[in-house]
Amino acid sequence: MIRMRPANERGHADHGWLSARFSFSFADYHDPEHMGFRSLRVLNDDTIQPGMGFDTHGHRDMEIVTYVFEGALEHGDSMGNGSVLRPGDVQRMSAGRGVRHSEFNASPTERLRLLQIWILPEERDIEPGYEERNFSAEEKRGRLRTIVSPGGEDGALRIHRDVRIHASILGNGDALTRELSPDRHAWIQVVRGRIELNGTELRTGDGAAVSDETKLDIEGREETEFLLFDLD
Repeated sequence: MIRMRPANERGHADHGWLSARFSFSFADYHDPEHMGFRSLRVLNDDTIQPGMGFDTHGHRDMEIVTYVFEGALEHGDSMGNGSVLRPGDVQRMSAGRGVRHSEFNASPTERLRLLQIWILPEERDIEPGYEERNFSAEEKRGRLRTIVSPGGEDGALRIHRDVRIHASILGNGDALTRELSPDRHAWIQVVRGRIELNGTELRTGDGAAVSDETKLDIEGREETEFLLFDLD
């Protein structure tokens, strides 16, 4: 079964400096029909204006993944990490028993766009942790490049949940197949472009929840970047 989450049906908040689209309930946006999918709790598509961002604030007991696809993100946290992330960079922060951080658009002139992803951890009160890594377009082209996994294999960022996040870039006519175990679920999120998923078309900003499917056939209909979440 594939259940669409069209881009234009997502929640929306416009604060001037921040325009955010919410796949699931978040902050002041509440929809009891969309409280998350499996262990995927938050999936926000954020556009942040030049020089603006999120002041220092706290989180706990959440696996937070940030996928930057336009602009530059300046990160700082209470663990002593500080860096600027650019397209292709992925950040994983395990909030655990508590962490404080800030996230700002590092550019005074260009906008910043990113996906903010929250995944429920298997354990509470773990030691906070942080990782970041760049995954080039070449690594993602024509294949599913694992960027997050519980074991951190092949250079993926390590997460405290039996979840794998794959990133891919497909050109028009490029196709790939992903087998799904009977006890697994998937979420597809289109960052940009257009794909066909098991005969269903998804465009920029569209998402899809997948359950009770044994195989995902994905074909690019134009130059497309997307994420595939393999969920427990």
